[in-house]
Amino acid sequence: MKSRPIDPPPTFARPKHPYRIREIAAQSGLSLATVDRVLHRRGGVRAGTVREVEQAIADLDKQRTQLRIAGRTFMVDVIVASPARFTAAVQAALEAELPALRPAVLRCRFHFFDSASPAELLTVLDKVAKAGSHGVILKAPDLPGLVAAVGKLTRQAIPVVTFVTDLPTSARCAYVGIDNRAAGATAAYLMRQWLGASGGDVLVVRGHSSFRGEDEREMGFRAEMRTHDKKRRLLEVVDEEDRAETVHTGTRAVLAVNPEVRAVYSMYAGAGGNAAVVDAFESEQRRYDVFIAHDLDGENTALLRERRLSAVLHHDLRQDLRRACHALLQAQGALPGPARSQPSAVQVITPHNAPAAEF
Repeated sequence: MKSRPIDPPPTFARPKHPYRIREIAAQSGLSLATVDRVLHRRGGVRAGTVREVEQAIADLDKQRTQLRIAGRTFMVDVIVASPARFTAAVQAALEAELPALRPAVLRCRFHFFDSASPAELLTVLDKVAKAGSHGVILKAPDLPGLVAAVGKLTRQAIPVVTFVTDLPTSARCAYVGIDNRAAGATAAYLMRQWLGASGGDVLVVRGHSSFRGEDEREMGFRAEMRTHDKKRRLLEVVDEEDRAETVHTGTRAVLAVNPEVRAVYSMYAGAGGNAAVVDAFESEQRRYDVFIAHDLDGENTALLRERRLSAVLHHDLRQDLRRACHALLQAQGALPGPARSQPSAVQVITPHNAPAAEF
């Protein structure tokens, strides 16, 4: 009778940790002797028991992190240049997420600008640098002066997370928000599917500012259309004055001389802009087959439910802001790991899956 070879004891990659055997035993629910055998790689221990010890150490690591930030208060400045309808959604989303960040306590100072000049944004960034802060969540245009201001904050150990639209050449520690180039390409893909092989031009509506997010959306949209639907003309309306009336007038002017416009892609967040486009089509007694917009705010939600919009490309604001706060805590050493950019997935919202809340 041949003897069966004895299975080697399960291996345990013993990590460096500061915990006593008694702590690990209490966390895992195992006996002191069992934990001691696992830690010292003695035999007579099942693989499942080894995994229980490993999990107990991982759980103790997490608890240690929580203890490290318990009772600490972090002051965060949220600086957003965007229409009021978007900044209201940002504030509501962040305030909804703050309780989930405990045991850390984050206090936020909000600096919202409906139509800020670069000088105004530089002024508030300078005030933050002088007053001190544990971090900045920033949505601003990609301009050299603002890039330099982010560098100044970083040198003062005030980390900056860019939000929704990036400043990739700056010293920001992370970017959170939608992948804008992918969002633009997604809009083009949906547009082509809906329009099919029939003809027709597309009206592209955008703002006049230097927000990189809009630039990337446009690049993604045009690249996709150029590759797969190059014969279709793309006509542009630019909101030069941040006023819905400008969009209405510009859209009517384009429609008056271009009878083949059948679709609209609106890539910006100007207040009332999408409603102005809808009104312009009605004023010209024209109809469109497809209208794709961005961000599920109150205005776009209403237009979507009325079937004035075909789809809204959206991203989870609460998730984005939660990630932004985590990145700032990581940059401050309060959470383990390096702060990393985390682009959000593009959500396609139709009248059939529109959520009840805006964020």
